[in-house]
Amino acid sequence: MGRFVFKLPDVGEGTAEAELVGWHVKVGDTVAEDQIVADVMTDKATVEITAPVSGKVIAIHGEPGQMIPVRGPLVEFEVEGAGNADDAPAAAPAPKPAAEAAPKPASQPAPKPAPVAPAPIAAAGGNYVFKLPDVGEGTAEAELVGWHVKVGDAVEEDQIIADIMTDKATVEITSPVAGTVVVLYGEAGQQVPVGGPLVSFNVEGKGNVASAPASLTASPAAPKTDTPAPAPVAKAAAAATASSAKPVPALTGRTPGERPSASPAVRNRARDLGVDLTFVPGSGPAGRITHEDLDSFIARGGQAPTSAPAAGGSLYAPAEGTTEVRIIGLRRKIAEKMAESVRRIPHITYVEEIDMTALEELRAHLNSTRAKDQPKLNILPFIARAIVVALRDQPQINATYDDEAGILTQHAPVHLGIAAQTPNGLMVPVVRHAEARDPYDTALEIARVSGAAKDGTAKREELSGSTITITSLGTLGGVVHTPIINHPEVAIIGPNKIAERVVVKDGQMVVRKMMNLSSSFDHRIVDGHDAAVFVQRIKNLLENPATLWMG
Repeated sequence: MGRFVFKLPDVGEGTAEAELVGWHVKVGDTVAEDQIVADVMTDKATVEITAPVSGKVIAIHGEPGQMIPVRGPLVEFEVEGAGNADDAPAAAPAPKPAAEAAPKPASQPAPKPAPVAPAPIAAAGGNYVFKLPDVGEGTAEAELVGWHVKVGDAVEEDQIIADIMTDKATVEITSPVAGTVVVLYGEAGQQVPVGGPLVSFNVEGKGNVASAPASLTASPAAPKTDTPAPAPVAKAAAAATASSAKPVPALTGRTPGERPSASPAVRNRARDLGVDLTFVPGSGPAGRITHEDLDSFIARGGQAPTSAPAAGGSLYAPAEGTTEVRIIGLRRKIAEKMAESVRRIPHITYVEEIDMTALEELRAHLNSTRAKDQPKLNILPFIARAIVVALRDQPQINATYDDEAGILTQHAPVHLGIAAQTPNGLMVPVVRHAEARDPYDTALEIARVSGAAKDGTAKREELSGSTITITSLGTLGGVVHTPIINHPEVAIIGPNKIAERVVVKDGQMVVRKMMNLSSSFDHRIVDGHDAAVFVQRIKNLLENPATLWMG
């Protein structure tokens, strides 16, 4: 019998520790592989931690409410074979009794995805099949964003081997054992079921599978020795794969094996683009990689900076070739949500022009007389207030529609979604209780939640629960657009840019500051007449801004 020390895996991008929520097992329990042993909580999600091996629990580390460091010991098992630690327990805290929670039965593994064809490897030692653990409450599958290893690589215990994405977060998956990679199951962009095989290792001892995977004994035609790199930036990905994780210190300023420093937002964006940050030079403090560094790297085709352009280059040289872009990660989630909205919701679009001259004069006056602790106002707080007031007479528009159950839920509070373009794609942070905020408070909250979405620090509750949405293109607002409703809401309002136009007012041609207001409604819930009444009410309020906060 051997001793297996299971360490807390990396449960989120940049997470150094997680809070232990509760135990599903206690000392003395016999557990099966993939059985849930504990719940931990990060800033992004609650994650169920499953056992990587079958065995008897001989020690548990930590109590509910305690912070557990990533790669710190979590559970010790007595297992058949050599295990991964000495037989004698290391000097560690004495086993602590946990809450008497009955362990949940292990979920049945889903059908195995087709493995990436491996190069033949001598399978001396044992075979260890690492299955995708449960990475979120109720998650049945996760998208494989990218690999950090390839077939033939020797990996250490707790080394990052893959990135996966759920509906809630991007998670770095670490190896539970030390060994050699013999099979990778799946490619970037593929959905991998929880409990399904992810990686097969050749390890010392017996491993956890009786025999080597069948794919090792076969001789596949044209075997691949490398996992296919994500395609979004073909040249960058090809350069990273060709270099085989050997950064050039003179170009990046990092030593071989040193993990590049970057914010979660930069890391997520790099994954979506298929760029390995190992090869991107950083210009930030202590070599930190910024969005500008990533943009420059991509603009150079995934190459290191050069001192001069290639000789003989011409601005008018003919371009050839194509680049296939695989839509994965957050970009695919956005695409799926947009497609679902258009497929399920019959949109009606209504556009009206609004004279913003009086409101712009009021806004300029308020900005010139504001206190030092008050933010500078743009037009969004005023549009938000107009929506709040207009909804009082038409509460069915401040609603969400469950079309499967046939239930329309009308909301008393106005939780205003603000569609924001971020480095990771389109997100909708939420200004809660917009009906209870003055213009300055509204401006501060819009800036706060939008900033959090852009820098990747927004919490899940700040990105969900909206009841109606504003989508503004700012100075790029154009003349008109047809916004797509944020399902399951029933309306979305889209201001366009303000421009000076000649209009006829009181029989005279005058120059006024005009703005077109685009809007879309779920025609199953909102009739054309009701949509027009709603927008006309907003128009009247904005053209007479003194009435926005009256009553």
